[in-house]
Amino acid sequence: MIRILRYSLLLLLLLQAGNLTADEGMWMPGQLKQLRKELKQAGLQMSAEKLYRPGRGGLTDAIVSFGGFCSGVVVSEEGLVLTNHHCGFSCVQQHSSLEHNYLRDGFVAATRADELPNPELYVRFLLRQEEVTRRVLSALTPDMSEEQRTCAVDSVSSLISDEATRKDTTLIAIVDSYYGGSEYWLSLYRDYEDVRLVYAPPTSVGKFGWDTDNWEWPRHTGDFCLFRIYAGTDNRPAPYSPQNVPYRPSRVATISLDGYSEGDYCMTLGYPGATERYLSSFGIQEQMEGPKQAMTDIRGIKQHIWKQEMERDEAVRIHYASKYDESSNYWKHSIGTLRSIRRLHVLERKQAAEEELRQWMRRSPEADPSLAPLLTELKLAYGQRSESNRALAYFTEAFFNGPELVGLTLQTLNTEFRDEPDRVERNLKHLLEEYENYHPDIDRQVLATLLQTYRSKVDSLWLPECYTTIDTRYGGNYQAYADSLFAHTQMSSPRALKRILENDTTYQVADDPAVDLCMDLLFKYMTTVSSQRTITQRIDSLERRLTAAMRQMNHSRQTYPNANSTMRLSYGCVAGYRPTDGVEYAHYTTTRGIVEKVRAHRGDSDFEVQPDLLQRLAQGPYGRYANPSGEMPVCFITNNDITGGNSGSAMFNARGQLVGLAFDGNWEAMSSDYLYEPRLQRTIGVDIRYILFVMEQVGHARHLTAEMLK
Repeated sequence: MIRILRYSLLLLLLLQAGNLTADEGMWMPGQLKQLRKELKQAGLQMSAEKLYRPGRGGLTDAIVSFGGFCSGVVVSEEGLVLTNHHCGFSCVQQHSSLEHNYLRDGFVAATRADELPNPELYVRFLLRQEEVTRRVLSALTPDMSEEQRTCAVDSVSSLISDEATRKDTTLIAIVDSYYGGSEYWLSLYRDYEDVRLVYAPPTSVGKFGWDTDNWEWPRHTGDFCLFRIYAGTDNRPAPYSPQNVPYRPSRVATISLDGYSEGDYCMTLGYPGATERYLSSFGIQEQMEGPKQAMTDIRGIKQHIWKQEMERDEAVRIHYASKYDESSNYWKHSIGTLRSIRRLHVLERKQAAEEELRQWMRRSPEADPSLAPLLTELKLAYGQRSESNRALAYFTEAFFNGPELVGLTLQTLNTEFRDEPDRVERNLKHLLEEYENYHPDIDRQVLATLLQTYRSKVDSLWLPECYTTIDTRYGGNYQAYADSLFAHTQMSSPRALKRILENDTTYQVADDPAVDLCMDLLFKYMTTVSSQRTITQRIDSLERRLTAAMRQMNHSRQTYPNANSTMRLSYGCVAGYRPTDGVEYAHYTTTRGIVEKVRAHRGDSDFEVQPDLLQRLAQGPYGRYANPSGEMPVCFITNNDITGGNSGSAMFNARGQLVGLAFDGNWEAMSSDYLYEPRLQRTIGVDIRYILFVMEQVGHARHLTAEMLK
């Protein structure tokens, strides 16, 4: 029994370290040469060397970071880029109005002149990666404090970046930390800032299911959008100009209409945001009680207010659609993560792995003796900041991610009017666009409700000074306080900005009640952060040592680092799954499921589809986009390893041909940022055939599908 237990604990540790199955892992381009054997065994039919070939047109050259928050793939010789609908949603919303409701009706550019510019959007291409660990670590000494260490790393990283971009100002050079600061790599990028909207399906296609279906399988969402990259006549990055021409890429993803079968090889390429696979059990516990629970509690309240008003007024729906979508996405993710951590016993499995590490440190001559008290020290350190960290999580959600007035006021105060004219103009334009999509009457309800909610969640020690005002001047009436603030502030509209720009001496910014509230919030936030700075640095140091210890124990095995918004490849296969006893999910869905969901959810706005559109989806004709059974596939699932930021990632078959776009994970394995679950974890993708069918038959964009299929 003891031997069996020890073996089980070792398996858990290997799972935590990232080596259990070939399907697990978000691998760096620089690691792919070492994975050639595993990739071939998994089913890759193209040469692994052709995946990443800096300067020689590897498959990675067709992949972009889309705006820094999603992924995308180049699909034509004239710069067309596919990404998810929810990634381009804010762009579609910004171009929408009651007169031109592209959210409801979709958008298609009939000609290049009709393509819509997006001033704040960019795409980023990875040119190459280079390990610089030795150079960075050479600047560190054992006696450095955590703060000194950070300063030294930042200094060397800046020097390396400056050297890499000295001869070409169009390059972006970033040195990133891996394995908790044990390795450092330089990534060299080139950004293109003229990116124009070309095609978006109606929201009833691109967001079909909304909150109800989000993170769920089976899925029937046509989550895609099409943009075009523009460049100067020399094909180099250039600011937006009518004279710019379509970008000519070094590599284009070839599209396959052959589809897939269960068990077929599939890989994703994209930019996953952040995972915490090496985080201690104490860190996961802190995440559960702090940020995840706070997001679940606070955002649900705010979104309920927003949703009510969006249902009442079409103009509000247009203005708040993108904001609601972004907020609700992470809200439901947090709910699913908490549920999954408990259901899959993630904490217990982490604790078992840590116990195995403790035993290894005691008996192994390779282990550093100073590591012996590591886990005990981590437990103590997390305990010292647990209360303040929980309060900060609720504070951030209730105020900085809550009432929009707080963000608008802080942006106005932080605007540097003496900056370069172009930058000032860009910042002012962005701020004015936010005001255009802002409804003070809605926000007043949000402020009053969240003030009350925050107080109910934390100890009085963590209340900012405004609560004294609410109690003494307004008798504890939160709505009365909010009503008074909105009645007297200038910050709820662009009036304050206008008066500041005009140097209106009759307007004293410091006396504005919204400014007073923001200063109160900032003071409380900064004093709380400052009070835990020392212990936070201690935790960072201990977590880094824990990661190093895990890797040392498994030094003979190749491990992948946590995701950190750099390009990664994951590989696996198309695969259904059994989430619970007696329930089995197939590996793909069809348009038949759209009709079934519309009927089952009649009257639910999350599943509304225009009658003529529904008929077209249900009856076809599907032509060359149908599968061999004559069905129109919509979505499919694989066991690829992804996370947030992978939205819009290209999904390739064994020959390196595009078969879909990743857009979601599945509800049963939402704890995957902390622990990969090989039995349950799935990636949900939209089928490239459905994308092309919708564009061609619904959007009448045959000129675009022809360009993509050349």
